[in-house]
Amino acid sequence: METNEVNLPTKYDPQTIEKNRYQYWQDGRFFEATNDQEKSPYTIVIPPPNVTGKLHLGHAWDTTLQDIITRMKRMQGFDVLWLPGMDHAGIATQAKVDEKLRNQGISRYDLGREKFMEEAWKWKDEYAKHIRTQWSKLGLGLDYSRERFTLDEGLSKAVREVFVKLYKKGLIYRGEYIINWDPATKTALSDIEVIYQDVQGAFYHMRYPLSDGSGHIEIATTRPETMLGDTAVAVHPEDERYKHLIGKMVTLPITGREIPIVADDYVDMEFGSGAVKITSAHDPNDFEIGNRHNLGRILVMNEDGSMNEKAGKYEGLDRFECRKQLVKDLQEEGVLFKIEDHLHSVGHSERSGAVVEPYLSTQWFVKMQPLADKAIELQSNEDKVNFVPNRFENTYLRWMENIRDWCISRQLWWGHRIPAWYHKETGEIHVDHEPPTDIENWEQDTDVLDTWFSSALWPFSTMGWPETESLDYQRYYPTACLVTGYDIIFFWVSRMIFQGLEFTGERPFNDVLIHGLVRDEQGRKMSKSLGNGVDPMEVIEKYGADSLRYFLSTGSSPGQDLRFSYEKVESTWNFANKIWNASRFALMNMGDMKFQEIDLSGKKSVADKWILTRLNETIETVTKLAEKYEFGEVGRALYNFIWDDFCDWYIEMAKLPLYGEDEAAKKTTRSILAYVLDNTMRLLHPFMPFITEEIWQQLPHEGESITVAKWPEVKSELTDKDAAADMRLLVDIIRSVRNVRAEVNTPMSKQVKLLVKTKTTDIAEKLEVNRSYLERFCNPSDLLIGIDVSLGDGEKAMTAVVTGAELILPLQGLINIDEEIARLNKELAKLNKEVDRVQKKLSNQGFIIKAPENVIEEEKAKEKDYVEKRNAVKARIEELKG
Repeated sequence: METNEVNLPTKYDPQTIEKNRYQYWQDGRFFEATNDQEKSPYTIVIPPPNVTGKLHLGHAWDTTLQDIITRMKRMQGFDVLWLPGMDHAGIATQAKVDEKLRNQGISRYDLGREKFMEEAWKWKDEYAKHIRTQWSKLGLGLDYSRERFTLDEGLSKAVREVFVKLYKKGLIYRGEYIINWDPATKTALSDIEVIYQDVQGAFYHMRYPLSDGSGHIEIATTRPETMLGDTAVAVHPEDERYKHLIGKMVTLPITGREIPIVADDYVDMEFGSGAVKITSAHDPNDFEIGNRHNLGRILVMNEDGSMNEKAGKYEGLDRFECRKQLVKDLQEEGVLFKIEDHLHSVGHSERSGAVVEPYLSTQWFVKMQPLADKAIELQSNEDKVNFVPNRFENTYLRWMENIRDWCISRQLWWGHRIPAWYHKETGEIHVDHEPPTDIENWEQDTDVLDTWFSSALWPFSTMGWPETESLDYQRYYPTACLVTGYDIIFFWVSRMIFQGLEFTGERPFNDVLIHGLVRDEQGRKMSKSLGNGVDPMEVIEKYGADSLRYFLSTGSSPGQDLRFSYEKVESTWNFANKIWNASRFALMNMGDMKFQEIDLSGKKSVADKWILTRLNETIETVTKLAEKYEFGEVGRALYNFIWDDFCDWYIEMAKLPLYGEDEAAKKTTRSILAYVLDNTMRLLHPFMPFITEEIWQQLPHEGESITVAKWPEVKSELTDKDAAADMRLLVDIIRSVRNVRAEVNTPMSKQVKLLVKTKTTDIAEKLEVNRSYLERFCNPSDLLIGIDVSLGDGEKAMTAVVTGAELILPLQGLINIDEEIARLNKELAKLNKEVDRVQKKLSNQGFIIKAPENVIEEEKAKEKDYVEKRNAVKARIEELKG
């Protein structure tokens, strides 16, 4: 038959088809929110990546899921806003810029704050370009006209508004507390920026002498360097061993200072000696005890982790060097009498990796309880935030219910500077959007706010808040869905919820779709130290964005981790290649058909009715599952329909009318190919945007781009359940015949006799109507269909049973019986040897005694397998001999 030239190249090459497509989408402004009042708004804000480097596979996964959702919603007729943006990432970015400056032989202190900020903004601009390039490579449908940055003027205004309001409400306060201190970056850390790791350390047991010379009291510590700042020794008030010592003084070794013995219920009588040293400035629990007993606070360290003047002769030493010197001195004095190994959990800075120091410092805090209470209460209402999977709601609530005040000040330059000024003479604090009018008498706080403070406002600060009259805020807030990993539920999700409730009175998003982490093939977390990281851009370079996206989005279920595998990405490339080749075939046979010429009203074959029914079922399944974010299941449904139903079956069956002489049948088949392929590309588009746009543009279509084409809908008039059942029977027969042929090594090219014995005349009639399919795909020399077909006397056959019929293939036509019996006898001899070998092994008592249990079980499994195979071969020989 004649085929037509098509514009799809013979080979699927993702690099070529993806090359200029994103620019086409951008030029068409297909991704911009339209503010069309006839459409319902649908909003997602991107979790803003840090401007510290390039995007990793986790970003690719996270953003692909968002792109799938927003592309689908756009096609469903929503006014979609997917708002892009980036995070200034205070500590991380400052560390990168500091490193860059160090490599140039200078420090930020050489530049000064203003010049350093210029360098940081240059860094931001450079890395923002990298990130946008990566977004484009992934094909993300972002509305760049609304792109935001957490340090831009609009967001800075929102941050000041929130700080000032919370301060005036009494929910932000300044206080001296023990905080997590990172000596490497010289800044405070919040609790969730501290990673705990088990470290092999030691317990140092010491005897503090009583000042009256009447004895000593034993204490133990893992941080002996802090003893230089001890302010007391505490015992439990009910501890009979120490009751007589409460109120007495001990002389602190090395320093000679006298400190009291106090009684406090916090002390665990069962742990260690039952007496603990109290270092009010270097331990959060000691800090609380110190407050209860009016003890002083002696800070013995500098911000960089070195010892200060309060440490006496150890001044200037690093804290760990001080520990070595001090331990040696204490041993020489006879104070330190035992050192025992001790594995304990030590906090490390998430950013720098330095051991975190509990450190007395004046910082700014958010009083969390009132904010957390509202967020907890929300979850008992019908307008709560829906976590997907819902088990993560418990993770969120547990953290909220055990909330601690949030330390929000950071000793950095890159970030939102705290809007607080201190009077140079009186020390009075002024907190407001603007500095006092007599600015010459005031100094602004040099600290900046924790990055998460501005990120917590992201869903509404990006919409123009605090200008509540902003059109975007009124239309697109609250957002519909947040997509993020389970690792930042505490860091970010929880904070957005309580800030959204406090400042807008609404939940910031309806749903939170939680995904896991991308791991390597062995299930390990990807890290620099393991060298197992994968650059998504390299994967795209090799296999194309569509293959990576499809793998990422369909490779796991919500909330589960995903194991990256090049082999699996390659299999999705094979899927895309299959789609490409099937589409080329369809297009070559459509001629110059226009969209208006697609006509499904003609007489349809059983294959036509079946594929239209399967399309309806797939549309319904995909839509339903996608609405529930079950993208792994969506992927399976699409794969099965496209690969099995459309490519392997319908296209093959379509060749009968396409290569035949019936022009009406040809026209109907072309129309169905066009209709099914068009709808299939639309269903697949959110997952594989590049290849589907390329194919769709070649198909008879309406509109500029598949990105704004209508989402497929079920057309019930095209569903024919009876025809679908008839087709399933035909497929079952064809598959069974192929299986029988494979079993006896008879190629499809060889014609064999086929008898189809049906249970009813109705089934026989239906098969007779569709005889052409059985003749084409079973290649029978003779085809008999009926309820009473049978073999001649003594004739041997292979049989298979399908629903409603029995298939009979006479052996004489399939194989040479004598040759097959000879082949099977050889196979039987081999199996007899294997059975004999394994049974001798298992009857050998020496083997049974010495061999591990798993090896014995393996041998028993082999015996069972060989015996079963031998019995099957014996039965087959008997059957052939007849």
